[in-house]
Amino acid sequence: MKNLILTTLAFAGGIVFTAFSSSDNLMNVAHASEKSADLKEISKTKTYKIRFGLLSKNGTKILSGNYDVGSFIATNNMTGESFDTYYGGGFQSLPVYYEGIPAGTYTFSAMQGQGGWVGYGSVVGTVSDLEVDADGYVTVYIPIAWEE
Repeated sequence: MKNLILTTLAFAGGIVFTAFSSSDNLMNVAHASEKSADLKEISKTKTYKIRFGLLSKNGTKILSGNYDVGSFIATNNMTGESFDTYYGGGFQSLPVYYEGIPAGTYTFSAMQGQGGWVGYGSVVGTVSDLEVDADGYVTVYIPIAWEE
């Protein structure tokens, strides 16, 4: 009887040992950690710093001064995701910055400020490495459509 119990325990121990040392399982663990590393790389999407200015009705680019702007908005044309610089007041000092926009094609616009003295248009532009200027920004000029 002792021999039967010892043989059974030895056999069961061998099954448990082989189950944990199978090369297939070790390969699955290795592939799982590789996939995890790949997913981490994908989640580290490069983002860009945007500098907003205005384009006057006569075509002058404006990057300084105070203007009746409630917010600048960048909306990704592919995903519909919007990035808003909401300031909280009616007047903002230019330029206005937004950090953290992923590459893509966007519709850039501005909302009227509290005074409602200026209306803004929109412009479609691409955010990519090619658009980064010497200062390290993608500079976007929102056109002034009308003003009082």
